[in-house]
Amino acid sequence: MSAIHMLKNKEKIRLYIFKSNKHIYAHLVDDKQKRIITSSSTISKDTKEQNIYLKNCTTAKIVGKNIGLKLKKLGIREIIFDRGNNIYHGQVQAVAEGAREEGIIF
Repeated sequence: MSAIHMLKNKEKIRLYIFKSNKHIYAHLVDDKQKRIITSSSTISKDTKEQNIYLKNCTTAKIVGKNIGLKLKKLGIREIIFDRGNNIYHGQVQAVAEGAREEGIIF
């Protein structure tokens, strides 16, 4: 990767996806300040209000929409999608689709 490409990536906020055996988490990470700006998961209040407790693609899409809404409130439109070691399929894809439906670009 070129130095210019790496510099561009450091300027954007990163959406990191983590899956455990029971839950899925979406963290918005600012690599410049080395902190988590906001997050959404299957155990967060905004998801539990919708009476969803299972980890499946439907729930993952709701988590993606919730993180997309939080990004819009912060005024962030473009991010880097970091799926970690997970393949882009199933729940990870559902989180991405949910965020894209809220107008987030990556």
